[in-house]
Amino acid sequence: MSKTHSLLLAAALLGAALTAPAQQPAARQLYVVTYVDVFPNFAADTNKLLVQMASDSRKDPGSVRFEVLRDVERANHFTIVEVWQSKQAYDAHLMLDHTKQFREKIQPYLGSPFDERLYNPMP
Repeated sequence: MSKTHSLLLAAALLGAALTAPAQQPAARQLYVVTYVDVFPNFAADTNKLLVQMASDSRKDPGSVRFEVLRDVERANHFTIVEVWQSKQAYDAHLMLDHTKQFREKIQPYLGSPFDERLYNPMP
């Protein structure tokens, strides 16, 4: 390729890059995994609270998925798996009355603090 062709190609590529519209980064889904361990004598009450929390949370704006899992071997160990459209949607969920009430009601049942982990999907 001649020097002139190389310069023309470079100029064309640079021009295309400069005129291309800037792309906004897409909002990334947020995955939240929370481990909930309660005293064994509160397992049944916790189950009821978690079922209600899941039902309420699935209706929240930005909720993609909300699942509650129970440990096969230990009935007092639960895992909550949530998917939100964005971190902002999750933060808004935390401020809702039903979320605050759930966290308040479950406090006396907890054998250990919530183990809550937030994740973004890999590209």
